[in-house]
Order: sequence, then C-alpha cells, then structure tokens
Amino acid sequence: MAAEQTGRIGVLALTPGGRSLGQRLAESLPGAEFLAENLPVADKLARSWADYSGFVCVMATGIVVRSIAPLLLDKRHDPCVVVMDELGRFAVSLLSGHLGGGNSLAKEAAAITGGQAVITTASDTLGLTALDLWVRQQHLAVSDSSQLTRASGQLVALGEIRVFSEVGGVLPEDFRAINGPEAAQIIISARTDFAPDRLLLHPPQLVIGIGCNRGTPWQEIEESLTELLVSHSLALQSIKGLASIDLKSDEEGLLAFADRHNWPLEFFSKQQLNEVSGVSYSDAVMKATGAQGVAEPAALLAAQTGQLIIRKKKWKNVTMAVVVADYMLSAPVPVI
Repeated sequence: MAAEQTGRIGVLALTPGGRSLGQRLAESLPGAEFLAENLPVADKLARSWADYSGFVCVMATGIVVRSIAPLLLDKRHDPCVVVMDELGRFAVSLLSGHLGGGNSLAKEAAAITGGQAVITTASDTLGLTALDLWVRQQHLAVSDSSQLTRASGQLVALGEIRVFSEVGGVLPEDFRAINGPEAAQIIISARTDFAPDRLLLHPPQLVIGIGCNRGTPWQEIEESLTELLVSHSLALQSIKGLASIDLKSDEEGLLAFADRHNWPLEFFSKQQLNEVSGVSYSDAVMKATGAQGVAEPAALLAAQTGQLIIRKKKWKNVTMAVVVADYMLSAPVPVI
C-alpha cells in the first residue's frame, strides 16, 4: 500500500546522530513514529514490514538493502523505503517509488532536513507520466500486469505512448490519443476483444441489474454473469456495482454474490423502477413485484447517467441487464 493511503511511516536509525534525526523526522512527518526497539535492523524491519506503508531508514544504504531483500514481494504490495544519511543531506527513494509513495516520501523527508531527494525512477527523471501511478489515480483495472511494465518501458523509450480510449476526459500530455485500437499501445475500455499484446485498462463503469427467483444460490448468479460477460466480451474488472428491487434486499444468494466480489448492491422501490422510461415491460414481473421490470430500470437508476447496452437476458432463475455508466478520466494528480 502507498504511504499516502495508510499514513503509517516507520522511522529507523542506528547511530546517536541518526537517532536524533530519526526522532525529528518522526515528529515532523504525518503519521510517522520512531521505531526504538533494541533489535537488529533486519529483525526490526521484518517485524514491522506488514504494519507500515513506508519506512525512512537513517543509515547506510547497504544495510537497508540486505535487510529488506528477504521481505520483497512486488511493487504493488511492498511498502516504500527511503534511505537518509544522518546529516539529512540526501533522501534516497529506494523502493516502491510510485505505487508505494516512496518518491513523495523522499521529497517530504528532504524538505524537513533541507536536503536533496534522490529520485531514480525513469519517468520522473525524464519528466514523463508515471504510468502505474496514473492508472491507480484513474481507478483503472489492469488486465495484465506484464503489459503495464511493457507499456511503461515504451513510454520511457519513446517519450510518448499511443492511447485509444472509449471514455472521455483528460489524458496526460505524453499520451497521444488515436482514433482506433489497431495502432494503440494502451486501450482504455470496458470490453476485452482486443489484441492481447496491448495494455488493456478497464474503467469501473458497468452496472449490472439483477432480478432472481427467491432462494437462488449465489453460484447460479455467478454462472449467469460469467456467461453474460463472455458472450459480450465485457470485463469483470469494469463492474462498478449491482442493482435490484428492494424486495430482494434480504435475498441471501444475491447478497452473498455481491459480498464475494465486494461490489456495492443498490436497491430501488417499485415506484422508482416504474418511473424509468424506455425499458422492457414484463407482465410476470408486474404481477409478482408491482414493477414494470427489475434488471433494466434498476441498472439505469444505479448508473444515474449511462446507456443500456444489454437488455434483460433471462436464465432459469436469474435475469440480468447491463448499463455502461458515464466515466471521465481526470487530470493527473500532481506528485509532491
């Protein structure tokens, strides 16, 4: 997790001078605390690794490298690590500079001591967009992390990258918008039917309207959704939420299905559903619920603004419809 997400920073030091600076940093950095236990650095880091989003180590870089080596997983999960000399002249962003917030933490620490932040990530030194950080800021899901690494390298090597986007909004200056996916190196879409050698980013914009018979197990709802997404080449990662009628607010299978995916589930009354125009009408649904329909109007209401792209599809016990909600890319968030 990034330092700016959790706000817990551990500060470590070895020498008396280092401890003096470490305590000063711990008092000045938001959410920081000085780790004063009398333990070897490697043991102290191992004990604290999962509890902090970042570390500032006032000591030699070599000690830190040897201590953290057995703990490393990947840049999506490792906390950031900044190394400072005990005079505070340099703050080196050693680990997880982008996603972990290490570059920002190094700049904050250097500002406190009047020192110099040392940033070595290529995109920062070249003044380019940090692609992994931008993706997270935009709440985009990555279909293949290896393609993210590849695209980041292409951006650094070429100074720009070609992007085809099916959503509106602002792209960074070093992203070149193109009109079709064929020549794109990055594709931003809720769909999946593109060449596999591109970085495919899925925006959270699909709302699934669901109706189901009483007692339908979550597994049956899951199977229906999988079939629906595969048949229409839509990404599971683009689902932002589910919607249904309030009569289903105690439906165990539906609630369990939403909980398994950590998707919000919104319910609407029959009066609200009946106010939605342009949806399919069902005599059977009207008789059972008093609503003209469930899946289509519920999805449209939950999306607030969007387009009904898949009208209701019915299985034995489940009915689903899909709305693609409006989604806009925002201007990149400046890094401290």
